[in-house]
Amino acid sequence: MSVVSLIDHAVLSPTQTEADLREACEFCIELAVASVCVKPSMAALASELLADSPVAASTVIGFPHGGTSTGTKVRETEIACNDGIVEVDMVVNLGHVFAQNWQAVEQDIREVVQAAKAGGAITKVIFETGLLPSDDVKRRLCEISEAAGAAFVKTSTGFGMLKNEDGSMRSTGATAHDIKLMRAACSDAVAVKASGGIRSYEDAVKLVELGATRLGTSGTKVIAAGESGEKVVSKLDY
Repeated sequence: MSVVSLIDHAVLSPTQTEADLREACEFCIELAVASVCVKPSMAALASELLADSPVAASTVIGFPHGGTSTGTKVRETEIACNDGIVEVDMVVNLGHVFAQNWQAVEQDIREVVQAAKAGGAITKVIFETGLLPSDDVKRRLCEISEAAGAAFVKTSTGFGMLKNEDGSMRSTGATAHDIKLMRAACSDAVAVKASGGIRSYEDAVKLVELGATRLGTSGTKVIAAGESGEKVVSKLDY
Protein backbone atom coordinates (compact mmCIF):
# COMPACT_ATOMS: atom_id res chain seq x y z
CA MET A 1 0.00 0.00 0.00
CA SER A 2 1.16 3.52 -0.79
CA VAL A 3 2.10 5.50 2.31
CA VAL A 4 0.82 8.63 0.56
CA SER A 5 -2.66 7.09 0.40
CA LEU A 6 -2.73 7.14 4.23
CA ILE A 7 -2.09 10.88 4.54
CA ASP A 8 -4.52 13.41 5.95
CA HIS A 9 -2.96 16.51 4.44
CA ALA A 10 -3.15 19.38 6.92
CA VAL A 11 -4.22 22.87 5.91
CA LEU A 12 -4.47 24.12 9.48
CA SER A 13 -2.00 26.97 9.86
CA PRO A 14 -3.74 30.14 11.09
CA THR A 15 -2.30 32.08 8.16
CA GLN A 16 -3.31 29.72 5.36
CA THR A 17 -5.84 31.13 2.91
CA GLU A 18 -8.47 29.84 0.52
CA ALA A 19 -5.86 30.06 -2.23
CA ASP A 20 -3.64 27.72 -0.20
CA LEU A 21 -6.55 25.34 0.20
CA ARG A 22 -7.29 25.30 -3.53
CA GLU A 23 -3.67 24.51 -4.30
CA ALA A 24 -3.57 21.78 -1.64
CA CYS A 25 -6.75 20.11 -2.88
CA GLU A 26 -5.41 20.09 -6.42
CA PHE A 27 -2.20 18.26 -5.60
CA CYS A 28 -3.84 16.03 -2.98
CA ILE A 29 -6.31 14.76 -5.58
CA GLU A 30 -3.40 14.13 -7.95
CA LEU A 31 -1.49 12.25 -5.25
CA ALA A 32 -4.60 10.36 -4.02
CA VAL A 33 -4.20 11.06 -0.31
CA ALA A 34 -6.80 9.91 2.21
CA SER A 35 -8.14 13.34 3.14
CA VAL A 36 -7.49 17.05 3.30
CA CYS A 37 -7.92 18.30 6.87
CA VAL A 38 -8.91 21.95 7.09
CA LYS A 39 -9.89 24.67 9.51
CA PRO A 40 -13.65 24.67 10.17
CA SER A 41 -14.09 27.95 8.29
CA MET A 42 -12.80 26.20 5.17
CA ALA A 43 -14.95 23.07 5.51
CA ALA A 44 -17.57 23.97 2.93
CA LEU A 45 -15.01 25.00 0.33
CA ALA A 46 -12.92 21.88 0.93
CA SER A 47 -15.99 19.69 0.50
CA GLU A 48 -16.80 21.45 -2.76
CA LEU A 49 -13.26 21.17 -4.12
CA LEU A 50 -13.00 17.47 -3.24
CA ALA A 51 -16.56 16.49 -4.19
CA ASP A 52 -15.73 14.64 -7.42
CA SER A 53 -12.65 12.89 -6.06
CA PRO A 54 -11.93 9.93 -3.76
CA VAL A 55 -10.18 12.26 -1.31
CA ALA A 56 -12.24 12.90 1.84
CA ALA A 57 -12.88 16.31 3.37
CA SER A 58 -12.01 16.45 7.07
CA THR A 59 -11.83 19.11 9.76
CA VAL A 60 -10.86 19.69 13.37
CA ILE A 61 -13.10 20.15 16.43
CA GLY A 62 -12.13 22.01 19.61
CA PHE A 63 -8.80 22.73 17.97
CA PRO A 64 -6.07 23.04 19.06
CA HIS A 65 -6.47 23.09 22.85
CA GLY A 66 -9.62 21.01 23.42
CA GLY A 67 -10.92 23.38 26.07
CA THR A 68 -14.19 24.42 24.44
CA SER A 69 -17.37 23.10 26.01
CA THR A 70 -18.87 19.82 24.88
CA GLY A 71 -21.88 21.70 23.53
CA THR A 72 -19.63 23.89 21.41
CA LYS A 73 -17.78 20.84 20.07
CA VAL A 74 -21.07 19.17 19.21
CA ARG A 75 -22.32 22.24 17.36
CA GLU A 76 -18.99 22.55 15.52
CA THR A 77 -19.41 18.94 14.45
CA GLU A 78 -22.97 19.44 13.27
CA ILE A 79 -21.99 22.48 11.21
CA ALA A 80 -19.02 20.64 9.74
CA CYS A 81 -21.19 17.71 8.68
CA ASN A 82 -23.70 20.11 7.13
CA ASP A 83 -20.76 21.58 5.21
CA GLY A 84 -19.97 18.16 3.75
CA ILE A 85 -17.25 16.97 6.11
CA VAL A 86 -17.02 13.18 6.53
CA GLU A 87 -14.22 12.95 9.10
CA VAL A 88 -13.72 15.05 12.25
CA ASP A 89 -10.59 15.18 14.42
CA MET A 90 -11.54 16.33 17.92
CA VAL A 91 -9.19 17.35 20.73
CA VAL A 92 -9.88 15.91 24.17
CA ASN A 93 -10.45 18.28 27.08
CA LEU A 94 -6.93 18.25 28.50
CA GLY A 95 -8.02 19.95 31.73
CA HIS A 96 -10.37 17.06 32.44
CA VAL A 97 -7.63 14.58 31.49
CA PHE A 98 -5.10 16.09 33.91
CA ALA A 99 -7.77 16.16 36.64
CA GLN A 100 -8.53 12.51 35.83
CA ASN A 101 -12.19 13.40 35.44
CA TRP A 102 -12.67 10.39 33.19
CA GLN A 103 -16.44 10.56 33.13
CA ALA A 104 -16.32 14.08 31.69
CA VAL A 105 -13.62 13.07 29.20
CA GLU A 106 -15.70 10.16 27.93
CA GLN A 107 -18.90 12.19 27.75
CA ASP A 108 -17.12 14.88 25.73
CA ILE A 109 -15.88 12.31 23.22
CA ARG A 110 -19.13 10.36 23.10
CA GLU A 111 -21.27 13.38 22.30
CA VAL A 112 -19.00 14.41 19.43
CA VAL A 113 -18.95 10.84 18.12
CA GLN A 114 -22.74 10.72 18.19
CA ALA A 115 -23.09 14.08 16.43
CA ALA A 116 -20.59 13.03 13.78
CA LYS A 117 -22.30 9.69 13.24
CA ALA A 118 -25.67 11.42 12.86
CA GLY A 119 -24.08 13.57 10.15
CA GLY A 120 -22.45 10.66 8.35
CA ALA A 121 -18.93 11.28 9.65
CA ILE A 122 -16.35 9.36 11.68
CA THR A 123 -14.40 10.71 14.65
CA LYS A 124 -10.69 10.73 15.41
CA VAL A 125 -9.74 11.63 18.99
CA ILE A 126 -6.59 13.73 19.48
CA PHE A 127 -4.74 13.13 22.77
CA GLU A 128 -1.82 15.60 22.46
CA THR A 129 0.44 12.79 23.71
CA GLY A 130 3.51 15.00 24.14
CA LEU A 131 1.78 16.90 26.93
CA LEU A 132 0.38 13.89 28.81
CA PRO A 133 1.94 12.92 32.15
CA SER A 134 2.22 9.14 31.75
CA ASP A 135 1.72 6.12 29.55
CA ASP A 136 -1.10 5.00 31.85
CA VAL A 137 -3.03 8.15 30.94
CA LYS A 138 -2.51 7.44 27.24
CA ARG A 139 -3.79 3.89 27.68
CA ARG A 140 -6.80 5.14 29.61
CA LEU A 141 -7.62 7.58 26.82
CA CYS A 142 -7.43 4.76 24.29
CA GLU A 143 -9.88 2.72 26.34
CA ILE A 144 -12.24 5.66 26.79
CA SER A 145 -12.12 6.62 23.11
CA GLU A 146 -12.95 3.08 22.05
CA ALA A 147 -15.80 2.84 24.56
CA ALA A 148 -17.19 6.15 23.25
CA GLY A 149 -17.23 4.88 19.67
CA ALA A 150 -14.25 6.66 18.10
CA ALA A 151 -12.93 5.34 14.79
CA PHE A 152 -9.36 6.53 15.42
CA VAL A 153 -7.11 7.60 18.25
CA LYS A 154 -4.59 10.25 17.23
CA THR A 155 -1.35 11.42 18.80
CA SER A 156 -1.17 15.16 18.35
CA THR A 157 -2.50 18.41 16.94
CA GLY A 158 0.90 19.40 15.58
CA PHE A 159 0.58 22.64 17.56
CA GLY A 160 1.46 21.39 21.05
CA MET A 161 4.53 22.98 22.63
CA LEU A 162 6.85 22.08 25.52
CA LYS A 163 9.50 24.22 27.20
CA ASN A 164 13.12 23.09 27.10
CA GLU A 165 15.45 23.51 30.07
CA ASP A 166 16.95 26.62 28.50
CA GLY A 167 13.52 28.21 28.19
CA SER A 168 13.16 27.68 24.44
CA MET A 169 10.11 25.91 23.07
CA ARG A 170 9.83 22.72 21.06
CA SER A 171 6.84 21.23 19.31
CA THR A 172 5.41 17.85 20.26
CA GLY A 173 4.35 15.19 17.80
CA ALA A 174 4.11 11.51 17.02
CA THR A 175 6.72 9.17 18.44
CA ALA A 176 7.41 5.50 17.80
CA HIS A 177 6.80 4.80 21.48
CA ASP A 178 3.34 6.35 21.46
CA ILE A 179 2.24 4.67 18.23
CA LYS A 180 3.22 1.25 19.61
CA LEU A 181 1.48 2.00 22.90
CA MET A 182 -1.74 3.24 21.30
CA ARG A 183 -1.89 0.33 18.87
CA ALA A 184 -1.51 -2.14 21.72
CA ALA A 185 -4.09 -0.33 23.90
CA CYS A 186 -6.89 -0.46 21.32
CA SER A 187 -8.70 -3.36 19.72
CA ASP A 188 -8.68 -3.82 15.96
CA ALA A 189 -11.96 -1.85 15.86
CA VAL A 190 -10.03 1.39 16.44
CA ALA A 191 -7.31 2.68 14.13
CA VAL A 192 -4.30 4.83 15.04
CA LYS A 193 -3.37 8.14 13.43
CA ALA A 194 0.13 9.56 13.80
CA SER A 195 0.35 13.32 13.57
CA GLY A 196 2.99 15.96 14.24
CA GLY A 197 6.60 16.01 13.15
CA ILE A 198 6.28 13.62 10.21
CA ARG A 199 8.84 15.23 7.95
CA SER A 200 10.04 12.54 5.53
CA TYR A 201 9.06 9.37 3.72
CA GLU A 202 11.25 7.44 6.16
CA ASP A 203 9.37 8.92 9.14
CA ALA A 204 6.07 7.94 7.55
CA VAL A 205 7.11 4.36 6.78
CA LYS A 206 8.42 3.82 10.31
CA LEU A 207 5.14 4.94 11.90
CA VAL A 208 3.05 2.82 9.53
CA GLU A 209 5.18 -0.23 10.32
CA LEU A 210 4.43 0.37 14.02
CA GLY A 211 0.68 0.38 13.46
CA ALA A 212 -0.46 3.79 12.21
CA THR A 213 -2.96 3.66 9.35
CA ARG A 214 -3.34 7.43 8.96
CA LEU A 215 -0.69 10.13 8.94
CA GLY A 216 -1.39 13.78 9.66
CA THR A 217 1.16 16.00 7.96
CA SER A 218 1.68 19.12 5.88
CA GLY A 219 4.74 17.53 4.30
CA THR A 220 2.79 15.53 1.74
CA LYS A 221 4.83 16.63 -1.27
CA VAL A 222 8.10 15.64 0.36
CA ILE A 223 6.75 12.25 1.45
CA ALA A 224 5.34 11.60 -2.02
CA ALA A 225 8.69 12.50 -3.57
CA GLY A 226 10.44 10.08 -1.21
CA GLU A 227 8.00 7.31 -2.04
CA SER A 228 8.54 7.78 -5.77
CA GLY A 229 12.30 7.80 -5.35
CA GLU A 230 12.77 11.42 -6.35
CA LYS A 231 15.63 13.33 -4.75
CA VAL A 232 14.28 15.82 -2.23
CA VAL A 233 16.30 19.02 -2.16
CA SER A 234 13.85 21.41 -0.50
CA LYS A 235 12.44 21.74 2.99
CA LEU A 236 8.88 20.82 3.86
CA ASP A 237 6.15 22.76 2.12
CA TYR A 238 4.22 24.18 5.08
